[in-house]
Amino acid sequence: MSMTPASSRYFNQVAAEWDTIRSGYFGEAVREAAIARSYLLPGMVVADVGAGTGFIAAGLAPRVQRVHVIDGSPAMLEVARRNLAGFDNMVYHLGESSALPLPDASLDAVFANMVLHHCPDPLQAIREMVRLLKPGGRLVITDMDAHPHGWFKDEMADVWLGFERNQVRDWFKQADLVNVIVDCTGQSCCAQSQDPTIVDAQGREARVSLFVATGTRRLAMRDGVREAYSTAASSSGCGCSSGETSSCGCSSPGDSQASCCGEAEQAQSQGTSNATAYYTPEEIAAVPAEAGEFSLACGNPIAMAALRPGEVVLDIGSGGGLDSFLAASRVGPAGKVIGVDMTPAMLERARATAAKSNIQNVEFRQGQAEALPVDAGQVDVIISNCVINLVEDKGQVFQEAFRVLKPGGRLEVSDVVTSRPFPLDARANGEAWSGCVSGALPEQEYLDLISQAGFTAVQVRRSQAAGKNGDVDLYSAIVSAVKPIQTSQPSCGCG
Repeated sequence: MSMTPASSRYFNQVAAEWDTIRSGYFGEAVREAAIARSYLLPGMVVADVGAGTGFIAAGLAPRVQRVHVIDGSPAMLEVARRNLAGFDNMVYHLGESSALPLPDASLDAVFANMVLHHCPDPLQAIREMVRLLKPGGRLVITDMDAHPHGWFKDEMADVWLGFERNQVRDWFKQADLVNVIVDCTGQSCCAQSQDPTIVDAQGREARVSLFVATGTRRLAMRDGVREAYSTAASSSGCGCSSGETSSCGCSSPGDSQASCCGEAEQAQSQGTSNATAYYTPEEIAAVPAEAGEFSLACGNPIAMAALRPGEVVLDIGSGGGLDSFLAASRVGPAGKVIGVDMTPAMLERARATAAKSNIQNVEFRQGQAEALPVDAGQVDVIISNCVINLVEDKGQVFQEAFRVLKPGGRLEVSDVVTSRPFPLDARANGEAWSGCVSGALPEQEYLDLISQAGFTAVQVRRSQAAGKNGDVDLYSAIVSAVKPIQTSQPSCGCG
């Protein structure tokens, strides 16, 4: 960490007793909460910043290839060397969080446990940790929620009395991290002041809840996705011709992976629409032929949306318009459908179809899923089909969805998720990303991002068919959620 003189003195003084002191403050469950959110893989190289005596590093060592143990206190680092002597994959560094002694983009993940509240400039410390991350790498910070116990500064050299979670989210976003989650660890930091002049028992006894914050360094895939889907819009069917991998569900030549859209693979390999895999003949008959012949779907969110006449529906990533037109037939003349897509060629295709069929209650707008061109609180139902996996900041998409929905509004998303994370080199494959493969997140992370946006009643229905990319299972899932009528901050149960 970048320590103040007071912090430096404190940690050098308590280094020999720190393991005992730390165990009184918080236990191994905090470490497990951090590791559970990190989605580690065996070949990863990671760092424990402000490692102290090696509490986090000890949990990382059995799970990864190498751990860089970094601390600004020589005394703490010496104890860490002794504590971690049984591991042969440790590299030790004396260094401050303001200038970490590792090169740019060299790590798969960076951890910092109970460090941020000792940093004079938390945002600068976060940016320095992000500097070390490879594109697609993950930052994991555990620390204290904001609290009123001023004696933490006097007795433990704290610079900050914890943090408001919205402030941490904002710092992560300013550092250009995506898919940011700040959530409960379920644990608390318990401490007691040694100052006898504090007579108020409540003020002397501290029980402060702990959060875990995660974010991912951006890979910058948007331009490649836009180009791939512009190509798909100008082709027939799902956009897959022989040897082409530009649209959802198409496998790379010579690759053994199955289509992300499972049962639609045969139709896609023939260059035809995969709509019949997910839609009934009656549904296909209800939309213009041009839309029914063009589908990049991996499910049918309409089937679960229970659309009613008069509702306003937003289709994120509307593409050729199949779901938008089907929704328009359900909500009727009194309702309205807004299709949003970032690709001009897709919008041109969908608008031409609407004009040719004289469909009056659907409108197509150009925009990004992360910045929807819709005012707040205007939409009854949001649908999306095999699109959000293509977006890097899925958390921002769900926050935007929450913003534009009316209280009580519903989210129905069909998308591709995975059983486990992809290695970073696989995630950086732009062709596979545009093919609805490498941009897919582990199912639990995907659901966590929906909940983090404020949605409740989150439910998932998994497809029976699943494909594979290497040793990672891919499958489509329909996720349903509700924007509560009254929103409130979730409580954090602490152990």
